[in-house]
Amino acid sequence: MRRPAAGRVRPLCGAALAAALLLPLAAPAAVAADGKGQELPGMPSALDPDAAQVECTPASGEKAKKQDWSRQRLDLDRVHRHGTGAGVTVALIDTGVATDAAGLGDRVTAQAAAGEDCVGHGTFLAGLIVGAGEGEARLTGVAPGAELLALRGTDERGEPAASLVTQAVRAATDAGADVIAVGVALPERDEELTEAVAAAREAGAVVVAAATPDPPSRGDTDEIPARTYWPAGEPGVLSVADMLPSGARPDGVLPTDGVDLVAPGAGVVSGGPRGDGHYLGAGASVATAYVAGAAAVVRADRPDDTPEEVVHRLTATAYPADIPQLDAYAAVTTVFGGADDAASRTDAASAPVAVRDTAGADSATARATVFVLLGTAGVLGALWVAFALPRARARGWRPAEAGGESARS
Repeated sequence: MRRPAAGRVRPLCGAALAAALLLPLAAPAAVAADGKGQELPGMPSALDPDAAQVECTPASGEKAKKQDWSRQRLDLDRVHRHGTGAGVTVALIDTGVATDAAGLGDRVTAQAAAGEDCVGHGTFLAGLIVGAGEGEARLTGVAPGAELLALRGTDERGEPAASLVTQAVRAATDAGADVIAVGVALPERDEELTEAVAAAREAGAVVVAAATPDPPSRGDTDEIPARTYWPAGEPGVLSVADMLPSGARPDGVLPTDGVDLVAPGAGVVSGGPRGDGHYLGAGASVATAYVAGAAAVVRADRPDDTPEEVVHRLTATAYPADIPQLDAYAAVTTVFGGADDAASRTDAASAPVAVRDTAGADSATARATVFVLLGTAGVLGALWVAFALPRARARGWRPAEAGGESARS
């Protein structure tokens, strides 16, 4: 008996097998949005302190072609439908900010030397807070409607000093900043800085600070003992650390305790002080900028909330994990306590919280996983039909016998 369509079965099966093998590889790529996949120069947090001559970070000749994972994780498109931080001032204490940098518009002012940014790190962070999102990649900040006051807490090379950070915190308080973001972290507590931070909080500012310095480029951080860094360790300060797309802390981070919140801090894309190119940045300072932007949007939406209530809102609406993960959309949209919202804010610490499960990027990944599983099952089913149906027909629909006697008959 002639086996029907044998020549057509092999190509069909080969194509189906190839599809089954390629499908699991293709689907995750469709939702990948990690900035590490883009060929961009890295943004340093400081320059070489031992170099004989200061050489500023050069302009990047590369531009991002897609939005990085961090903005998708924070669901910024949906956040901005509810608020952009308009009417709020964020003071950024870092290496300074170039007020005329691309993508920052006219929303940045600077005091004294903070208008120059040789390192480029402060300008990079400013883009994460108030970036306008121009261009193909739409690299918007969390609070593109807010005003940003640049203050320097470092020397020209990016080396922080307690006296400079203290001076900057006081200047931010005098300027009436609603949110103070400190991108540097000091290994020793300083009495004057402690007093300055307490005064800033008393004046009504939400103070957000990096839980650790950005990791050193050389050396083994496992040899560095865990310690508290400042001003993140001060009472009432929201201490922020960095996380990977998986939610885990990056390898090689400096050990610390008392972290209140984590936010995206690896493979993050933003601009710099020179040119219109882009860079990749990482570290607790990057995560701090994102949290400061979220605090600005919350303050704009709820101007009567105290700093304590804003901090509670950011941590209580965070995605639950070993260290809560910033959920900017939930922070803006969650309603505490029921009908009497004013009463619920009075007792915010004990109020029930409705937490959104995760950000848009995670949702897209889950949908892709389901698609892979269903698609693979369908392809394997087609493979079985392609192999089994012609053979069953060739046997006259009789069960197969040992040794292939049915086929030879």
